[in-house]
Amino acid sequence: MDRRQFVRNSTLALCTLPVMRAPGDRPAHHIQADSMPDWLQTLVKQADKSIESLLTFQTKDSKSPDLGGLRDGFDLLNPHSTAALIQYGASGLFSPGSKFYRSKELLASMDLAALYLIKTQHSDGTIDLLSTNFHSTPDTGFLVKRLTMAYRLIEQSGTEGADKMLLNLKTFLVRGGDALSVGGIHTPNHRWVVSAALTKLNELWPNPKYVARAEQWLAEHIDIDRDGQYNEKSTFIYSSLSDRLLITIGKGLKKPELFDAVRKNLDMTMYYVHPNGEIVTDASGRQDKAIVGTLENYYYPYRYFAIKDRNGEYAAMCRLIEKTAAMKTAGFLDYFLTDPSLWAELPADKPVPVDYVKTFPNSGLVRIRRDRWDSTLIANNPVWFTFMKGNAVLQGVRFASSFFGKGQFQSEKIIENGKEWVLTQKLDGPYFQPYPKESIVADGDWEKMPRNFRPQSEVQILETKVMIWETPGGMEIEVATNGTERVPAALELIFRPGGTLKGVSKIENTKDSWLLKEAAGSYELGGDTISFGPGLALHKNIALRGALPAMEAPTVFLTGFTPFKHVIRFS
Repeated sequence: MDRRQFVRNSTLALCTLPVMRAPGDRPAHHIQADSMPDWLQTLVKQADKSIESLLTFQTKDSKSPDLGGLRDGFDLLNPHSTAALIQYGASGLFSPGSKFYRSKELLASMDLAALYLIKTQHSDGTIDLLSTNFHSTPDTGFLVKRLTMAYRLIEQSGTEGADKMLLNLKTFLVRGGDALSVGGIHTPNHRWVVSAALTKLNELWPNPKYVARAEQWLAEHIDIDRDGQYNEKSTFIYSSLSDRLLITIGKGLKKPELFDAVRKNLDMTMYYVHPNGEIVTDASGRQDKAIVGTLENYYYPYRYFAIKDRNGEYAAMCRLIEKTAAMKTAGFLDYFLTDPSLWAELPADKPVPVDYVKTFPNSGLVRIRRDRWDSTLIANNPVWFTFMKGNAVLQGVRFASSFFGKGQFQSEKIIENGKEWVLTQKLDGPYFQPYPKESIVADGDWEKMPRNFRPQSEVQILETKVMIWETPGGMEIEVATNGTERVPAALELIFRPGGTLKGVSKIENTKDSWLLKEAAGSYELGGDTISFGPGLALHKNIALRGALPAMEAPTVFLTGFTPFKHVIRFS
């Protein structure tokens, strides 16, 4: 299970917290909590629901060795769920509009949570992510980054008795800072997680080793390409995370040059938006690949720069997120509460791109959008085409043949040829001759006679070419093969669950597989309809050897044999 899933099961949703000073360290800048705008008050109310839920997962038995810890959906006590109570609880203590405002009872539960974190913290200052990472510096960074912000909110809340809890929280954070100052990472974004956590610690308790370690990671430069995308290409999870972290580091270490990468990514992301407000995830190199995701994770960076730069396009993106995913932004409430500059009104909107053809060569992606419909072409992926029209979603097209058990089509690149985009694949299927006599092993062990040393014969070739072009109101695809003949093949149209298919025939003994025999079919969802056709149904063999298994979604198949040649239209 990945971190995102673990956190979700821990009822953490998308949130993590920041840090504050211990009483007496130095005075905190006062935030006028009673002057919050209405949108922020709404998020506070939403966060109250998370606090209520988290409290139900906490161990309260005073005799239990697990006192104060929180369990996740798998009944595992873990530091992530436990830290979530402190993160969300801090927003409640701080916000006058919260039912938990200055709550002594909630503070006591948060203190137990802080003590549990100290108890589960290793001697080196790290914590474990029970699903995969142990003695994990990066996971310590995720928690420290957000718990520093929680510390600050608790300190400024004026909650009676907070001093004791803050001292316990400081113990955890400072020990974590020791780990972050020397520990290693796994992935590109972990460098910025660690650096941002160290930056926040340094704001609370200045320490040269915090800054030196962050500078060491920053010396590797930001992993952003010419398209405006980070190395992991994780548009739903880690690109937006990197944006938030680089803002934190840039502000805290006074390095505004880091903002250039964030702006570049935000500019690119405007072209990754589907008409229904979802984000394109097809080219991701992480666990969010091809998931259905909205834009809430980008709300903070878009709002930050919309206000800072008076950028109307970014303001329009914020309003789009407010329209399509407003309540999900409560996961970043601590960001908004600790930075009152974000409480300002957004500037006036400036139109964002909704009519374009945009190529992202480093991501192997082409985006075509015409207001209410859009299409994505993807290289290095068995799903190489999507088409969305409002609520109706063709979430993928695949093509496969039973060619030697390796006939799943995908193209290494997308080539633009005039007004067409071309994807290609060439496969070979050889047979093998007797092993060279002088090299035959005495014991006849097959494994000792590698196939690459055998002469080949009867080599079969199958070349597939996919051509895609835009038409008025939609897209067309031509799939053509040449080479070996009579190979069963199937074109697979994968729709999002929940809609209604028409003009197609159910394939017996399948859950949700259909053949398009007629001239045209359609898929309707939420008042929007995708029309597709013409059909082709020369056989019912949809479980081709070597092809990927069918997805858990309504899927329409067009079937034939090589040489396969068919044009299908989507509108």
